[in-house]
Amino acid sequence: MTTMLQSILLWLLYLSSFYAFIPSLISRLFGFRVFRRGNSDTAYALTFDDGPDPQYTPRLLDMLREHDVKATFFVVGEHAESHPDLIRRIHAEGHLLGIHNYIHKTNWLMRPRTVRDQIERTGQIIEEITGEKTCYYRPPWGIMNLFDFFSKKDRKIILWSAMFEDWKSSVGAEQLTKRMLRKLKSGEVFLLHDRGTTLGADAEAPEQMLEALATVLQEAKRRGLTSVRVDTLMYGDRAAAHVSQNETHINLKLWKRVVVALWLGWERLFHWVYHLRTASPEDPMLHFRSRVYHGARVEMGQGYVMQNGDPMIELHFDNQKLYELGVTSRSSMHLAIRMIRTMEQQLPDLAELVAADPKLRSAKAIYGVSMINRGPEKFGFTIQELPPGPFSMASRLYLKLLLSVIHPAGTERLKQRTDQLVPKMIVMPVEELMRRYGQHHKLAAASTEDRRDESILLENEILPERN
Repeated sequence: MTTMLQSILLWLLYLSSFYAFIPSLISRLFGFRVFRRGNSDTAYALTFDDGPDPQYTPRLLDMLREHDVKATFFVVGEHAESHPDLIRRIHAEGHLLGIHNYIHKTNWLMRPRTVRDQIERTGQIIEEITGEKTCYYRPPWGIMNLFDFFSKKDRKIILWSAMFEDWKSSVGAEQLTKRMLRKLKSGEVFLLHDRGTTLGADAEAPEQMLEALATVLQEAKRRGLTSVRVDTLMYGDRAAAHVSQNETHINLKLWKRVVVALWLGWERLFHWVYHLRTASPEDPMLHFRSRVYHGARVEMGQGYVMQNGDPMIELHFDNQKLYELGVTSRSSMHLAIRMIRTMEQQLPDLAELVAADPKLRSAKAIYGVSMINRGPEKFGFTIQELPPGPFSMASRLYLKLLLSVIHPAGTERLKQRTDQLVPKMIVMPVEELMRRYGQHHKLAAASTEDRRDESILLENEILPERN
């Protein structure tokens, strides 16, 4: 082999690794840009790839109906096109349909445009048969490429937390049952196959999968576990609302998608390094950690003071949640209302965690930094100026960049009333948090009129004026 040929092969290896191997490794190890496990006490998700199959899919649907459970089917477009009756039945019986490319071919071997065409063609087939769009996608063999990271944000990439080699007949139903039972826990996402005609699979393998699944479903019922659709495991009761929000999603430019990807990646790293906890794991918005305050004396009203060296609870807003609220809101008013309602739901959860943890309960205050710093007064926060210096300047540049990405008005917002777009401290005494949101003193639900007034406050003081 010549030196030139060796160099060419080496460069091809480097490029292919950057294009697909490294993105796939990142998504598998860190869960970046993908969903692979849920948070639930009683639910897990059965997902089936490669179908529909005229022999095995009807029997699978009969079994799921018998046990009154739901599942997710990631269908291959050409199979869906050949068996529209099965797609209609899957949809009619309340299961979720997802995309598994038009042909079962790895994204590693396809150009970005080809992958996009495969996804769009399969999505169109599903929509034409069922009348509904789907935003859920599982790449064949779970292999992602570089451009999957920067694909449209309304495309949800679904991987799995457990797979069992059910595509091999040699595994056998008994061994497959044991493997599945070992992984039968709440939050798990099972990968199974209702068709055995793809490369590397055995045509009769789904037979043993069905035999094993019958036992697993019985055992799951005994343990108080039930299979749900992937969107239900991801969003709970908000699944339908989330899908409707996707329909209003704003198509972001490539540079914005790059910023968002880096932003969300940094957040995951930050959470891991500092062991942040979440107030409402089922709907993450407020994250927090216990730490010591270092800074100037802060007057919080009613005689409360936070001084250098005092224990405090540092708040961090969930970047993913902020991004989704921003890009799926139809207007500034819509964004304001949704932010208010989210905070109304999350602060009582935070108060409950503080009450149960002596270390948190001993903190002087809860503290955060935000550019949206007028509305928080309605929730009991005091607004304080950040001391001038490098941290204040860096925070302003950072938050302005992010606001230009997540806000419905984009960079136009930055041109309006820029004097108000200044990062500030929001701080509340822990005693005030407990008084307002504690178990015995939770804030009563706001009336429709109050919420309208608060929304107008945010609209006029924080968010862009409507034309």
